[in-house]
Parts: sequence; structure tokens; C-alpha cells
Amino acid sequence: MNMNSLTDNSETIKKPWSICLDDRFSLVHRIKSKQCRLYSLGLSSDDNQFEISLANSGCEVHRFDPSIKSAHIQEGRHLWNHRLSIDWRDPNPAIAPHKLRSHTKKLGTILNEFGHQKIDVLKADMESAEWKILENLILEDIVEQIGQLVFEVHIHWPGFEVSGNDSTVVRYWYSLLKELELKDFRLFHTYKDLLKPQMFLKKEAFNASSCYTLSWVNTRWK
Repeated sequence: MNMNSLTDNSETIKKPWSICLDDRFSLVHRIKSKQCRLYSLGLSSDDNQFEISLANSGCEVHRFDPSIKSAHIQEGRHLWNHRLSIDWRDPNPAIAPHKLRSHTKKLGTILNEFGHQKIDVLKADMESAEWKILENLILEDIVEQIGQLVFEVHIHWPGFEVSGNDSTVVRYWYSLLKELELKDFRLFHTYKDLLKPQMFLKKEAFNASSCYTLSWVNTRWK
């Protein structure tokens, strides 16, 4: 179910960031009891209606965006904005903080610093950094602390720090998706963005898109 069904706001959400509200999983109950937590990873995104809708529903919402002017800004009772970019590696300690181009940290590091053990929903719109971030979440077992993943994935090029020929890149992408499946994540919704170029690994692809939004639910989630 997308968030348009949870809000009375007449403004519709630009993209169908869909979450699973099946009674068999805890999210719908946690939303009703106002105990849910959303982490939203983005890069200068002006489409924050999804986050606002969940915050208005009583969820604790944390937006991470390096373009935010102040380190931490609270909007209302339930929405926090953090000037941080989630990365697949922590900054090199040998580099002075003032020389770093942006404030970047791994998600696992953020969870430890914030004292959060679980995230009910992780939404990511990271403009081709999502593949390496997803790999890090799997390798460090952070993904098991997440109830649902809603990721925008880009396939018009391999992505940041992903190399090799087309076959190697596709196998790499597939291996990550397969790992999610092995960890009992189930894909329940896909959205093809027809406004984006019809490209697949720098080649034109008829009736395809260079950008998809994929939503998974962790069937082990309690």
C-alpha cells in the first residue's frame, strides 16, 4: 500500500514509495501504536511527502541529506533532518574532518551513534550509490535490523565503484538481490519510472527504464 492511503493530505506523493501493510507483519501495528521508525536516505531530494506522511502518522522519521544547512533540524514532533550522507564506508580517519567533501558514515555507524537497534522502514534514493550501500548492509548484517526496504535502483550504468563488463555487473546486482531473498526478504512491489531514459548499462532498452523503485519486506521481522 502506498502512503496516499494513510494520509488525508490532498497532495499526492510524486513517486509510489510503497510499504507493506499486511497484518502478518508488524509495520501496520507499529504505525497504529506510533512506535515505528523510518530512515530516509537521499541527495537533495525535494520529494519528502512520504516522510511527512509517516511523521504525521506518528512515526519517528530521520532524513539523511548532506545538502541540509544545519547539522540537525527537527520539524514538528516526529521528523528530524540530519546533514549526513549514508555511505558504504566510514571516512578515512587519516583525513582531517574539515577536508572531507561531505559528512558521510555507514548506516551501522549511525545506528550505533543514535542508539537505534532497529529500523522499520529504510527508504533510499541515492542516485546510483544504492548498490554499494546495499552490499554494505548485507555484508555487515545490518539488513537484518530492517523491517522493509524501499530502494530506488539505477541500471543505466554500473553505479559508483562497480566495475567490470556487462555480465559481471549484472551478476553483481543479481548476487545482492539473491542475498536479500536468502535472508527472507520478499519483493512485494516494483515501480518502473517511465519519465527516466530507456537505458540499460548505457544501451537503449525498449520498454524499459533506467530507474526502478523496489520494495521488500523482511518476513522474519518481529
